[in-house]
Amino acid sequence: MRAIRVASAALLGVTALAFSAPAAVAKGDNDHNITPYGFSVLPSTIAAGGQITLTLDRDRGGCRGAATVTSGVFDTVRIRPGQSQATTTVDWDARPGAVYQVTFSCDRATGSTSLTIASGRHSEPAPLQPPYRGVHAGEGGSIAGFDVKELGLGAALIAASVGAAYHFSRRRSGEDAG
Repeated sequence: MRAIRVASAALLGVTALAFSAPAAVAKGDNDHNITPYGFSVLPSTIAAGGQITLTLDRDRGGCRGAATVTSGVFDTVRIRPGQSQATTTVDWDARPGAVYQVTFSCDRATGSTSLTIASGRHSEPAPLQPPYRGVHAGEGGSIAGFDVKELGLGAALIAASVGAAYHFSRRRSGEDAG
């Protein structure tokens, strides 16, 4: 009988751990990449001096106004309402092998993607391709976006559930003895 109580207390603790762990790490640095419109940079790897195409997916109506595209590797680009793409040239002094963030902003929604700088120099325009309409998930694996309050709350929930499980398992064992 005692084994059942200990097992149920352990199961309660594991369940509390499973439900509190996602709450502690759910808010990440990639929340800003969910937009009502699709966006892409083509090609996503280019040499310094190369021309890239910045594309918006306006088909679903998520971006009706003017869009602004910024990055540390080219001048700010504005895509006018009714247009879905623009081209720009990557700065000649871009570091080979570096990864730059390209940020799209439209109708108060912001998302970003990566642009990798290849070695060498390039001056041919990028081929036009349709925008990728999948999820823009970001880099992932980064711990820079953790919220200390959420981590503390998750840890407190875990500690409380383990403490409650221990308390109930010890209290019940005393009843069996007497």
